[in-house]
Amino acid sequence: MSENISSEFPNTFYVNDILCTRNLCPGNQVYGEALYKIKGEEYRSWDPNRSKLAALILKGCKFLPITPTTDVLYLGAANGTTASHVSDIATLGKIFCVEFSARAFKDLLKVADTRNNMYPILEDVFYPVRYGPLVGKVDVLYQDISQRDQLRAFIINARNFLKPHSHGILMIKSRSIDITKAPKQIFKEIITQLNDQGFKILEQHTLEPYTKDHLGIIIKSSV
Repeated sequence: MSENISSEFPNTFYVNDILCTRNLCPGNQVYGEALYKIKGEEYRSWDPNRSKLAALILKGCKFLPITPTTDVLYLGAANGTTASHVSDIATLGKIFCVEFSARAFKDLLKVADTRNNMYPILEDVFYPVRYGPLVGKVDVLYQDISQRDQLRAFIINARNFLKPHSHGILMIKSRSIDITKAPKQIFKEIITQLNDQGFKILEQHTLEPYTKDHLGIIIKSSV
């Protein structure tokens, strides 16, 4: 293939207009993604239909608070698809991956086994006291869970783990919160509650057409 490559964010690129991250583990795939080798470097395609963070970037995200040295607490890591791309970006940081499903956790362990910056934790995100000693303070809180009170989980973890004036990335799934309300109404209510709790909204993007009835929000903590 031609060597048309441009940088998006740190360790995040477009290879021939395909969103990618530089592969931390060359030769290894996580979910069957395409691998591209260019000038001695390997890049993994980042599927926005499989990863809400990729969708957020493609929907026009201007600021991604994850850098090579960022420590991330990832709530709802599932089988490690998006977490593996975060691992590619935060090469010198730590990604603490909390997942409640034992089945998904088995897949997550396999992904983390080849990546020395991923730390899988089998726990309930609503009980941060249980995994607090393993995590400490982090630079970014990333959450993607399908729970009615997903905002409460985000807030209690932010209060426990975010460093002062750090950032959060929150994926809101409206249908998990209330199927009787229009997604736009739920998104508006979530934004209001975040403001009321002292979080500054930096960006918000709906994630269609990649995933339906979702809003990606980037916040900054004011405390």
